[in-house]
Amino acid sequence: MSTDPSFAIPARPRRRYPSSGGVEYEGQTMFRLQPASERSPAELRTLVEAVVAEESYRSGEFIDLPMPLWLVRDEETADVFRVSIRNGGIRLHVLPETDSDGLRRFYDRLVATDDCAWTVECQSDIGE
Repeated sequence: MSTDPSFAIPARPRRRYPSSGGVEYEGQTMFRLQPASERSPAELRTLVEAVVAEESYRSGEFIDLPMPLWLVRDEETADVFRVSIRNGGIRLHVLPETDSDGLRRFYDRLVATDDCAWTVECQSDIGE
């Protein structure tokens, strides 16, 4: 029996381009990665930075937000998703074209980088 968490995506957000410009997303699906032992926001930031610094990732951090937030692209799977730190955990935010493989690889690398067990919970507010 496998204890690996599932990264099956139950629903995807939709992009909307308002006439005023920019892009907006309707709905949200995210995976919350919660460490079994408490980590400070600085420790979580260090973990995320270590993972996205690995080969095959391109990332950029958004500045001037109330929480750390990165846009991450896995060059091997071609998946793009956002990563944030909030409430003692790491969140993987699904974008319209994100697939499970990229989320799984991020999680696997996180677990390999840290000596802690992690739980994964999927949360979606997108109605079918």
